[in-house]
Amino acid sequence: MIRPLTGALASLAGVDDDALPAELSARLRGGLPAGSLAEADPVTVAAFRERAEAELGTPWPQPLARDAARFHLDGDRIAWEHPAFARQHRLTRVAVLAAATGEGRWIDETLNGAIALCEQSSWCWPAHDDTLRRHGSVLATVTDPYVDLGAGEAVGQLAWLDAIAGELVEGRYPGFRARLAHEARTRVLDPFVARRDWRWIGEPGHVNNWNPWIHGNVIAAALQFLDGAERARVVSLAVEGMDHYVAALPDDGAIDEGYAYWWNGACRLVEALDLLAHATGLDAAGHLASVRETLAFPHRMHLGGDWFISVSDAQARQTDPQPWHALHRAATRIGAADAAAFAALHRDPKRPAVAEADGLGRVVRGIADPAWLAAGPGTDPLPARTWLPSTQMLVVRDRALTVATKGGHNAESHNHNDVGSFIVASGGVPVIVDAGRPTYDARTFSDARYELWMMQSEWHGVPFVGGRGQRPGGAYAARDVRVDGRSISMDLAGAYDAPGLASWIRTVSHDGDVTITDSWELAGGEAEVRLLLAGSVELGEGSCTVAPIDGAPPVVIEWDGAAPARLVEQPLEDPMLTHSWGARLTRLDIDVTGRSALTVRVAALPKDRS
Repeated sequence: MIRPLTGALASLAGVDDDALPAELSARLRGGLPAGSLAEADPVTVAAFRERAEAELGTPWPQPLARDAARFHLDGDRIAWEHPAFARQHRLTRVAVLAAATGEGRWIDETLNGAIALCEQSSWCWPAHDDTLRRHGSVLATVTDPYVDLGAGEAVGQLAWLDAIAGELVEGRYPGFRARLAHEARTRVLDPFVARRDWRWIGEPGHVNNWNPWIHGNVIAAALQFLDGAERARVVSLAVEGMDHYVAALPDDGAIDEGYAYWWNGACRLVEALDLLAHATGLDAAGHLASVRETLAFPHRMHLGGDWFISVSDAQARQTDPQPWHALHRAATRIGAADAAAFAALHRDPKRPAVAEADGLGRVVRGIADPAWLAAGPGTDPLPARTWLPSTQMLVVRDRALTVATKGGHNAESHNHNDVGSFIVASGGVPVIVDAGRPTYDARTFSDARYELWMMQSEWHGVPFVGGRGQRPGGAYAARDVRVDGRSISMDLAGAYDAPGLASWIRTVSHDGDVTITDSWELAGGEAEVRLLLAGSVELGEGSCTVAPIDGAPPVVIEWDGAAPARLVEQPLEDPMLTHSWGARLTRLDIDVTGRSALTVRVAALPKDRS
């Protein structure tokens, strides 16, 4: 467990926690560690230049008021978010070009983009704003700004922009920097201090990735735009808030939100520690050593290529580039060799070292990081066995098959009802799968969440008992979870509200083949064992052959042929799902009514059997 950040800063200052803001006001160093972009990666600069030159003279993307209101009208959040994000990506490109080249055209474009962002009614993403509840409005209330991920990203972008290009733009357009500072204060820094009921601060043991993501951006803005006691007050509040996340981070480094959320959760914490080290002299390396286990989480979740274990709202196949340089920097600093080598695997000198979608702060840190630019070639650790007790996940690999099995409960962050589910990959490509997340809309984080099929246990690899799937909530959990080498067993009955179900013991083991053994006590009622499959599926009697996507080696799934089975196709149209799985997924339903046990074996076949 990481030692509390507030305690570390108080120790550094030699004062009690209560005296921390006053002491920090004399110690905090202003400004961000932007450095010079004169040595920025030329491949990235060239890529940014090519896109920016194609955009010169074209209108900047403009999020519209009606699209902001659509979240409350028809549930759509993408219509507003896409142009808002596109504008910020364009601003990142031109700000980097202005700082790296000093050319007037990029200084002008930086002015245009930054002021357009300043004139946007709200930086809060409409899906997050509480203005409807507080003011009865479907549009942002500009006199009562809500600080969310969007506001955090916007203020962070302007802080880093001011650090790398503020002086250049100010020299050409006096008053520019004062405008940035005003908007940062009005929209984020003052509300952050004035209102302390931000739900994303959370409480120890119950907090998600919003906490370090927003707090890290608030710290960046405070360092760049505030002075003296004000700066110290904001930083100390942010550190105090991040302690909730620190307290919830498990010793094994697992993230219950899934791999994709590691980059905007634990990784954001690591980056915030970097800023605190710059600003205060905090022993960031000592704190990073405390999070060594979470630095291993990305490679522990890797299956192969661009495939990762997808639980909760994580995607199986990544769509967006990730800031591998941030992982590389932290892992290198503390000597976490496997994590550093895995990050380096994603550094290709022929490709940009960073992506504008990462956000300007991450771009600035990575584009001129000499260790990152020189990194590689990397390696993939692919550990043979990983046990994460905090999420009750066991991952076991060999050269042919990987199996990941989870216990847990149904109130995890970004929860799917998936207690006892498992994923099997052949040649690093998932074949027995978790569908992952859809495109977010108004239902995703509402009482209607479990109306979405991909959130329901009915579409995960778990039993369907008495015509019922699992129930959401922390009380619906795995019981008596036991791990023995390459095998895990648990009782799934507690995840169901099914009359007559006394127990359902599931054991998943990997001995070259993957074996799933279910035994249960059920007083009457129907029951099925279900698997969700990706690829071309051929059903036989007591067997099912699956040719995975991407040309991975096929697998055969076998069970007692006396248990009849059927295939149920799920057509896919959502791009978040089709990116991973193509046009469909197929569910295998094995009818085990009247039985008390079933063994399913998954074996790899030679490629020519596909």
